[in-house]
Amino acid sequence: MILIINTSGKDLEFVLDDKYKSIAVEKQSTALPVECEKFITECGVQWSGVNAIGVVVGPGSFTGIRLGIAYAKGIGMGLNIPVVGISAFDLYLAATPDAFVAIDSGRGDFFVAANGLEPQTMQIEEIETKQMEWPRTVGHKPFDLKLGTDIVKQKIASGDTAPAVPMYLRPSYAEENKK
Repeated sequence: MILIINTSGKDLEFVLDDKYKSIAVEKQSTALPVECEKFITECGVQWSGVNAIGVVVGPGSFTGIRLGIAYAKGIGMGLNIPVVGISAFDLYLAATPDAFVAIDSGRGDFFVAANGLEPQTMQIEEIETKQMEWPRTVGHKPFDLKLGTDIVKQKIASGDTAPAVPMYLRPSYAEENKK
């Protein structure tokens, strides 16, 4: 079984097999271990039944992404199982491979990617032109986290099990304010 963890947004999200759970929390850092354990138990599974973990590596909340990756790596190390990073772009493009993905960053620009276009940030003026190169644009609605299971399986099968690292498309607030 593959556990998928998403801490890139304001809520915690988990997938295990065909089960999905989203939990609104005040503080992800204290809720993540408790809620993940509850989810595993609700699914009727023990940790020994988990053979891989997928974790959303971004783009999204800077702190949330680091929290999710650290937690997934800790569990993966303890269970001696692979931890595979998946991006929000992977999830959107798994559902709509021919799409241009534009995710509002909440800071006046967008995180964008597509097949043939590396993940980056763009201003709305650039997006209005660039998105016309693809038949549709997605990213305005949440992605389907359940697609993460197949993405993790594909990455493991292809040997793409590089360590999960955050996908940062811009500097953090601290880095920006340091200038």
